[in-house]
Amino acid sequence: MPALGCGEPFIIAPIYKDVAKGFPVKFSINKGELQNVLAVVSKGISTRSTLPSLAGVFVKAQGNEITLETTNLDLSIRHTVMALVEEEGTGLLPGKLFSDIVKSLPDAAVTVSATFEEAYITCDKASFALRALNPQDFPGFPHVETSQEISVDFPVFSSMVKKVARNVSRDESRPILTGVLVNFEGGRLRMVATDSYRLAITDVNIPETQAEDFECVISGSFMLDLAGLPRTEDPITLALAENQILVRCGTTVFVNRRIEGQYPPYQKLLPEGHSTRAKISVSDLAASVKRASLMGNSSSPVRFDLNIPSQTVQVSAMTQDVGSAKEIVSAAIEGEDMEIAFNFAYTLEGLAGIAGDEAFLELQSPTKPGILRAIEPENYLYLIMPVRIP
Repeated sequence: MPALGCGEPFIIAPIYKDVAKGFPVKFSINKGELQNVLAVVSKGISTRSTLPSLAGVFVKAQGNEITLETTNLDLSIRHTVMALVEEEGTGLLPGKLFSDIVKSLPDAAVTVSATFEEAYITCDKASFALRALNPQDFPGFPHVETSQEISVDFPVFSSMVKKVARNVSRDESRPILTGVLVNFEGGRLRMVATDSYRLAITDVNIPETQAEDFECVISGSFMLDLAGLPRTEDPITLALAENQILVRCGTTVFVNRRIEGQYPPYQKLLPEGHSTRAKISVSDLAASVKRASLMGNSSSPVRFDLNIPSQTVQVSAMTQDVGSAKEIVSAAIEGEDMEIAFNFAYTLEGLAGIAGDEAFLELQSPTKPGILRAIEPENYLYLIMPVRIP
């Protein structure tokens, strides 16, 4: 794994000065490659703005490559890919329509040509003509000066994000909770997410690094988009600017607004010990919770009865006028008998973040948060608030 590093400040500057020059633009590229590029940059297309140019994909063809850009003024994306360039220049195509057309094409070479008025797309026996947008109206790619940065292998980054990012809040009234806290300190990279009802934490040790301490809060949905990029051997780099985060992965560059504010002191929620701990199969417990949840709805609790003499966990659920379900799961339990209930959907989210076959369920009391903890060397913790048992 490449070490996290903090090098000299770098600048991402616009790749063009006068987009009105160089018309028309014409290039050819494999349909699959173009579709993959559009899948990445389309996430930066604005769907709400009154500015038509923000709904477009800006294309610059030069040398033996093309660069595609999109922006909604909060998020900007640039991706460069090799292509056969017949006419160097720039164009601005309606983003959603362009992407939908490419998806529908057969698996063959696609030729795209555009002026500031029209665009033509041909592939095999199919051809499309559509109204183009004026590239002069497209905002230039953000000029971003950064200082601190961290780099980590993409598979490691992707795995960490997927463990925590789905637990961010959807409540826009507390923006800080809609983001993932990314912290690097003392050779350890940590990601944290919470919506006040559950808390997910994952850590990875990064030895032999010269990186400075790094901390920011990044939109959870943006982090999931990054984690969903095609798998690559290139590291992913996150760099801080004054109020933005710049991300580089291969030939793709993202610039997005950071979430400002103080992240809650989540460490205070973490218990120092437990009175009951069960070592249990992750797949068995998840399957039992799924079956029990059939007797309820999305907010129904699932009850867990931990029994020391029988070394079992009884998973049960009951909904008035619907029915009930119960199932016994074997476990290695130490401590004292315990009965507690959790929201079933939150429980399944926590179990889904554990890569290993077994995990610990740690409890203090029926009214205090429970902990799902991965077994070393995996470093993952999921805290979940209990539901009052009737």
